[in-house]
Amino acid sequence: MKTVPVLSLEEAAHLVKPGQTLLVGGFGMTGNPVHLMHALAETGTGDLTYVANNVSEPGLSGGRLLRNGQLRKAVGSYFTSNPEAVKAYQAGELEVELLPQGTLAEALRAGGAGIGGFYTPTAAGTVIAEGADVRVLNGREMVFVPALRGDVALLRAWRADRAGNLQYRLTEQNFNPLMATAADLVIVEVEEIVEVGVLAPEHVHTPGLYVDYLVQATLTPDDLGSSADVKGGAKKVDESRLHMARRALQELRPGDVVNLGIGIPTLVADLITPEHGVILHTENGMLGVGPAPEGGGAMEYPVNAGKIPVTALPGASYFDSAASFGMIRGGHVDVAVMGGLQVDEAGNLANWAVPGKPLLGVGGAMDLASGARRLIVTMTHTEPGGAPKLVPECTLPLTARGRVDMVITDKAVFEFVDGALTLTGLMPGATLDEVRATTAARFVERVGELTV
Repeated sequence: MKTVPVLSLEEAAHLVKPGQTLLVGGFGMTGNPVHLMHALAETGTGDLTYVANNVSEPGLSGGRLLRNGQLRKAVGSYFTSNPEAVKAYQAGELEVELLPQGTLAEALRAGGAGIGGFYTPTAAGTVIAEGADVRVLNGREMVFVPALRGDVALLRAWRADRAGNLQYRLTEQNFNPLMATAADLVIVEVEEIVEVGVLAPEHVHTPGLYVDYLVQATLTPDDLGSSADVKGGAKKVDESRLHMARRALQELRPGDVVNLGIGIPTLVADLITPEHGVILHTENGMLGVGPAPEGGGAMEYPVNAGKIPVTALPGASYFDSAASFGMIRGGHVDVAVMGGLQVDEAGNLANWAVPGKPLLGVGGAMDLASGARRLIVTMTHTEPGGAPKLVPECTLPLTARGRVDMVITDKAVFEFVDGALTLTGLMPGATLDEVRATTAARFVERVGELTV
């Protein structure tokens, strides 16, 4: 059995050379090699290409390298979570390559498995796929994505033995196991290093053959940013939003595997009880999501896709990001409940590009919209200025084409019946005349069958 060298943070950071491509583990600050990244920031090494789900948070981890001007390019799925990354892009100081979150995970998995690339239905017909090789396979448009590798992977695990075998905690797997396979040099910071034999073979998530160096670093709440305490992610709740969440809950059936997007859909999670029999999935690697705890943070609990600490129900499981998105693309998620900016008469959804803002935050929306068996969109009926969100044709960049099954707004419920947008319900306090006046899309009225 090999022995993996244990380095100091400073020694490890100096192994990264200018101009290299870094694979950086973590989902937000969960499973993030924050100590390695801060040590790298001290070196001043620059001209780096940074591959991660996002650029951490302002001043933390990759956000510190960004602030120092050490990053030339960022490859990931959700850069809008760090406002400084958006500003750097707008100022021409940071080049950005945007990938849907599941595509990013699969590209890393392919890179580590010696596969040249793959075809995926995610992003077909959207601006993300412009210029890509698109083919029709098994009756669906598929977009070709090349594999992704890096020079150095900087990762975080919970425990390691001296042979480099890694064990992750809760939702700290995310991109870490994938990146461990897809870099020429792999450096892992861990909470604890134990002797060979202490980790049971069935508890090893990443075999030591992938790992070149270990660094011991102790995590503190200050390292977790907004995930340090559940109170930092408090949700805005008003009665109309709760009405939408309650109406969405009525569509869920016992045994359904359900993914809830951020925003209004997140409220559904707090309404679900064990009696509903619903299994909640979150794309950062968990099945069996429970409600948010009353206190505590990511030191004690897993986190959901909104990076908010949650509880785990009996029977819950954890896995990496490629496995999570394989569930989605493979049709194993029964229902996705997502927010929306626009839905049109053809069942197209636009929900990731805010008007007037750069296209920097697709996340997992495209994967979910194209992969879930049923798609329910929850959104306000109009924009703050009064413009309708149900429109004849989406004018914002599309998330997915022809995938929407139901739309729940603060005024009404619409379903696509035989391909036609159909009004099937009114929300409390709304009138039919009001819905007619604030809906730009053509729709069929089931006047005698409307329900609340």
